[in-house]
Amino acid sequence: MRVKICGITNLKDAMDAINAGADALGFVFYPKSARYIEPVAARDIIKQLPPFVQSVGLFVNESAQAVNYISQIAQIDLAQIHFEADENFYKDLKVKAIKVVRAQSKEDLDLYKNEYRIVDAFVPEFGGVGKRLNLDWFKDLDCSRIILAGGLNSNNLEELKGFNFYSLDVSSGVELKKGLKDKQKIINFINRANELS
Repeated sequence: MRVKICGITNLKDAMDAINAGADALGFVFYPKSARYIEPVAARDIIKQLPPFVQSVGLFVNESAQAVNYISQIAQIDLAQIHFEADENFYKDLKVKAIKVVRAQSKEDLDLYKNEYRIVDAFVPEFGGVGKRLNLDWFKDLDCSRIILAGGLNSNNLEELKGFNFYSLDVSSGVELKKGLKDKQKIINFINRANELS
């Protein structure tokens, strides 16, 4: 099972995640977040990452031009668009992007259903508060293009067996406190995620 560790703010947490087997690291470029990181600081971390680890930048309510500018500075591989944006926005992007569905109901899961997308629980704060989604919503649904986020931790991954999610995205579930990861929690999470494969 592929795993993205989001909310990376320092090199130690990045390397702990990679050494535990993380496939991707997320950097939050939303200034109101406790996990915010300056684009230059993110770049300094990304430059030191080993090959084949994807770097993802999380954006909230930014213009396409701002996303392009920050992405170029930070040298991220993928922009995670954590807000509603029109087709013109995506046309103007110069970086590969993935959309986030902030689900409030089962019907929301039909958004972008032909694309790989992140599905997270709706919270006004734009994620990272550990709110879980109702797994009943995913029954009888093709989850093979869904990256599941929201309230995941090593103790509740067993419930995901059989859903065939493409990947898992975790932030608060592997933290010591907001913005700082817990190495053992990361290891436990990734080990449990691998048992789902």
